[in-house]
Amino acid sequence: MSFQRDFHYRIPMRVGGQRPGAHRSTTTGSGQEFIAHQTLFDRPDPRRLDLRASIRDPEGRWLVRVNRQRAGIPVYLVADVSASMAFGSSETKLARLAQFALSLGDSVFRTGDALGMLGYDSRERTDLMLAPMHSRGAGVMMSEALGRVRADQGSTDGVLEACARIAGKQALVFLASDFHAPLAQTAAALDLLSHAYVVPMVIWDEAEPRAPDGEGLLALRDIETGRRRGLWLRPQIRRRWEDAFAQRREALDKMFSARGTRPFYMTGRFDADALSRYFFEAV
Repeated sequence: MSFQRDFHYRIPMRVGGQRPGAHRSTTTGSGQEFIAHQTLFDRPDPRRLDLRASIRDPEGRWLVRVNRQRAGIPVYLVADVSASMAFGSSETKLARLAQFALSLGDSVFRTGDALGMLGYDSRERTDLMLAPMHSRGAGVMMSEALGRVRADQGSTDGVLEACARIAGKQALVFLASDFHAPLAQTAAALDLLSHAYVVPMVIWDEAEPRAPDGEGLLALRDIETGRRRGLWLRPQIRRRWEDAFAQRREALDKMFSARGTRPFYMTGRFDADALSRYFFEAV
């Protein structure tokens, strides 16, 4: 099935680095954003000579324009490949994450940034690691790797190990997960990424927020641990199910807001236009 693959992104902060790109930076250079005038003696670059400002200067100095250039920023996809990501009513959450990786690859290449990937389940998945590269095929490589991965049963403890690799780096990080892990673990991962601009990609299936139809005994299996249990489905349980999911979303919003970021909820197939609006609102 075809879908619009690319989206537009900008980050609402200045970035460092010398490599030219599309983002506002702190680096002076050949950009169009004017900062100030300096004397030709202090900044010997006659290409930037401003004749009108020099004529108006009361001290008769030759003045040059100092501008900021735009710079590139590394982009990372940090992917949760734990067992809960293998759940899905029509297609798995991992399959939808692979679709997003294709879109991310196209968007980052068009913008001129470098794209890399890290993965985790109960440990860091070094087999999914991709160093940032400027390549049209980076998104395809990531999507194919996510399509082949086997989601093992277990926790998501590897998120801290994966995020530690880029801790302290200035980057755009898409942290993609269903975020069913304990909030304290997710908060610790976000704290490691405090120097980056983080976009939490909350990937949920359409069937998750609501209880199954009908009443009676329902056989459940914890997809993370494999444990089975029975649940007698009745109206009261159905309300508790839906209330618990609403409370989880509220708790996630509060945790992300406390760290200066907003989640992007991806319930169903990836919507490129919705993610573009997310960035436009942030900027």
